[in-house]
Amino acid sequence: MELSQLRYFQAVARTQHITRAAAELYVAQPSLSRTVARLEAELGMPLFDRTGRRIRLNHFGEILLGHVERALRELDDARLELSDAAGEERGSVAVAAETLRALTELVADFRASAPRIELRLYQSSAATMATQLRAGEVDLALASQRLAGDDLEQLELFTEEVLLAVPPDHHLARRRKISVAELVEEPFVTTRSGQWQRTLLDQLFAGTGRAPMIACEGDEPAAIRGLIAAGVGLGLLPTISRRTTGTPKVAWVHLDVEIARRTLRLYWNRERYLTAATRRFRDFTSAQLRRRRASHPA
Repeated sequence: MELSQLRYFQAVARTQHITRAAAELYVAQPSLSRTVARLEAELGMPLFDRTGRRIRLNHFGEILLGHVERALRELDDARLELSDAAGEERGSVAVAAETLRALTELVADFRASAPRIELRLYQSSAATMATQLRAGEVDLALASQRLAGDDLEQLELFTEEVLLAVPPDHHLARRRKISVAELVEEPFVTTRSGQWQRTLLDQLFAGTGRAPMIACEGDEPAAIRGLIAAGVGLGLLPTISRRTTGTPKVAWVHLDVEIARRTLRLYWNRERYLTAATRRFRDFTSAQLRRRRASHPA
């Protein structure tokens, strides 16, 4: 078996679609089909069930895929470790976060300190981050929700209170603290399901027996504050947002429940080799975020 055969097989097994896999690999579809067919001939058994133009990984293919993924991961890790052993201060780091706004200042500072390290950034939900880490699509994930799995290592960066943000002229704007029960008739601006603001909002309302009234939901957490200031509804924002200057004005109210908090964690896959570049970005991120929290306590 050739290495290219295994990578081609892996792509087809993941997409279960010859055309999509060929586009992903930048190879001609007939060439990819012949490569997979040669691999099946070498092994003496079919790896896919074919019905018309549809293709699906079968039992034999599932067995092979597990071994192929482990073998390719080991080879990729070996290449990365050899590069580190050569003492090269370069490489690339792929990072996923719930919002790219959280990374902008961090990335600028890191690039100034390590200009030869390339950064690739992704905006992802918690579920997508876990999948990306396991597939090796990203090296690190910055998440406000727990990513489950014994294969994922985590570094807790900080925990902060989550506040209720309201329009400046809202009747609740002068309140210092409020109960969730008082909010059941209020409209909310929030993110879609799967992001931490929506998850927390649903948890807060679970004890009321009511679902939150959603006036607006979207995929960009950075837009929430502006929509709240515009009077669209109320929203949940972390304490760090209170220190942001030059943004739309809102009033801040404390919630009288202990779970109104978020913990920011950095995750990586413990089963994959962490390059020197990845370790440097991880340590840099941890030090920078903790320093900022210490200099601006809640």
